[in-house]
Amino acid sequence: MPAAPPPPTLLGLVLASLAAAALLYPVPVADAARGSAQSTVAEVTLPPRFLSRGQTFRVVAGDTLVLPCEVEDLGSYVLLWRRGAAVLTAASLMVTRDGRFRLVDGYNLEIRGVRPTDAGDYVCQVSEADGRDQIHTVEILVPPSIRVSPGGGRLQARKGASVTLECKAAGNPVPAVVWTRADAALPSGEPALEGFSLTLERVDRHQAGLYRCTASNGVGSPAHLDVRLDVLYAPEIEVERSWVHSGEGYEAQLVCIVHGQPPPELMWYKDELAVEPSPRRLVESRGSRHALTVRDVQGADFGNYSCVADNSLGRAKKHMELSGRPGPAEFLSAPFSPAADSYNLTWVVESYPPLEEVRLLYRRLLVNDSHMAFPGSWHDVILTPRNTDTFTHVMSYTIRGLPRASMFEAIVQAKNRYGWNEVSDMFQFYTRGAGEYDSEPEMAERELSAANLSNSAAAAGPRRAAAAAAAALAAALAAAVALAQALALAP
Repeated sequence: MPAAPPPPTLLGLVLASLAAAALLYPVPVADAARGSAQSTVAEVTLPPRFLSRGQTFRVVAGDTLVLPCEVEDLGSYVLLWRRGAAVLTAASLMVTRDGRFRLVDGYNLEIRGVRPTDAGDYVCQVSEADGRDQIHTVEILVPPSIRVSPGGGRLQARKGASVTLECKAAGNPVPAVVWTRADAALPSGEPALEGFSLTLERVDRHQAGLYRCTASNGVGSPAHLDVRLDVLYAPEIEVERSWVHSGEGYEAQLVCIVHGQPPPELMWYKDELAVEPSPRRLVESRGSRHALTVRDVQGADFGNYSCVADNSLGRAKKHMELSGRPGPAEFLSAPFSPAADSYNLTWVVESYPPLEEVRLLYRRLLVNDSHMAFPGSWHDVILTPRNTDTFTHVMSYTIRGLPRASMFEAIVQAKNRYGWNEVSDMFQFYTRGAGEYDSEPEMAERELSAANLSNSAAAAGPRRAAAAAAAALAAALAAAVALAQALALAP
């Protein structure tokens, strides 16, 4: 049985059609003769050719995009737009049902309101022409968008816990993410950190606050979201002054700075009794600052006060004293004396009632060749103050007959009708040498020696350090006994 003939090709069908047309419409001989005489000119059909070129388009989502397709000598061919296997247009016919697509200015394809799903390759193709097509690649640029974890933009953590804030960003290109903090540096001390997450170790109240995640990729405006971190902790109290000085008939204010989360409740106590607000005792709170104001202070108002803060995580308590005793003395003198054998000590004491008595104690510090200081005996001077109408009492006393080029230290204590104040801080002073002043570096070296007895002893070697430390301890104990004896003379 003979084999079946192969199916006809498109070219074969076209040739067969042309042959049939020649049989149906034969050319007469006379016409052929005239045609040969008149030299008939045959028309040559050129293949279609693209005038535009394939390109890559980067367009922001939401914009309008026009993909060009300009063809020369299209003739009877049909121009198609397709994306993958889907045909979008055929000639001037819109095949796709997406109303955002249309043909403009011939066969250029317009896409309105482009979406991220519109990204890909678009092919402008001449039908029935092998290899005659043009490809455009479309990339959609998407502005950044973010969402944070935990959702809701708020996170609570107990003091001492570790916390991780996460920021999930989307967009094209992939956005860069930066963490900042409102009105403060990050806990690391840096103004900003890059990354999709931010981890905080061992959080406390200083890490609480508003954190901002910002995502940017160069497309549109940066996106940002805020996360508030609340750190839960038991109350913490600081006092502005642990010792408050006042006088009868005047006003005094005790202040506690209280922090805590949840916000604590605060109570004031005098000794062990709760302070009840009254026209003369005002209790005020503004933010973390809590104040107890006592107007027209009376003798019974002096004493020990405390503020107590409570929340669900614990309790805190701080003590203060409201006192009519004088405030601690502060020395005003320069440390270096202009004289070789005398020194003028000047100090100031605050007291509402008149001062009744002032005690000055001073002693010499003997410095050896190893710059170790050994205190001598205390000298006790009882002074009668000259009171004025002011609360600030400035006093001075000149000590005479002092050794030259020597170092001394002094303390002052004052008394009014409410009692003795706290002993002042130790003050060091120096007399002139045989010639001019001892140089300040030498004086500073002496002062350093007196302030660091144990350190100087340790620097002398293991054995010498032990002996020197023992000697320094013995000297310190002797000085303490002498000071106690001197103070015991007070009535």
